[in-house]
Amino acid sequence: MYLNSIYQQVEMIMIGDFDSIAGSKRSLHVQVAREIARKILSGELAQNSVIPSELDLCEQFGVSRTALREAVKLLTSKGLLKSRPKVGTKVVERAYWNFLDSQLIEWMDGISDNDEFCSQFLGLRGAIEPEACALAARHATIEQRMKLSEIFDKMCDIAKADVFDQEQWTTVDTQFHSLIFNATGNVFYLPFGNILTTMFANFIHHTSEDGSTCIEEHRKIYSAIMAGNSDKARAASAAHLLTVKDKYPV
Repeated sequence: MYLNSIYQQVEMIMIGDFDSIAGSKRSLHVQVAREIARKILSGELAQNSVIPSELDLCEQFGVSRTALREAVKLLTSKGLLKSRPKVGTKVVERAYWNFLDSQLIEWMDGISDNDEFCSQFLGLRGAIEPEACALAARHATIEQRMKLSEIFDKMCDIAKADVFDQEQWTTVDTQFHSLIFNATGNVFYLPFGNILTTMFANFIHHTSEDGSTCIEEHRKIYSAIMAGNSDKARAASAAHLLTVKDKYPV
């Protein structure tokens, strides 16, 4: 798309150039989308600003118009861009960005402050996770309870090991929380068990850097769910999140 006003042309010149991605092993349109998204997320491409023209971006990235248009379409689906005739493609206001998109969360890596990210995510968890645990206590299937038991056993092994394996802990703790959301029996909780896996992993990895596992808090959640006690599961989850909140106040 092309810009028609001199003001928009000047605005484009002020925006930093993109590096060519020709020869990248990633899918071209996804790589282009990632690079544009990271400039948006970092603020280098400001909200409501018009991004460079299609021709300029194709030259900068070293890609075809087809690849670029697919990238713009992908970013539009995530709420980052919108195109308007005779205006061009603009960056959408932050309030409309889809922060629950797992790919967008991955693209934020290294851009947002870890403590701020964890603090905001903890606020979201506090609003929904205790109830998810209560629902899981009531509705988890036999298979889901068996899987939860298997995962918790692995968590205990990692927590009591002489050498703490953070990567392994991040994996199993993420599985623990994701399974709880998937066991609620409520379809509106499912995205938090699936789409937010990346967010859980980032949060858990950051909060376990010092070797902290909060294994006893996890044990209370696990025991309450296995016993089918929704009130205790809700209370245990809330208590666990309060413990973490002391480290990352919101």
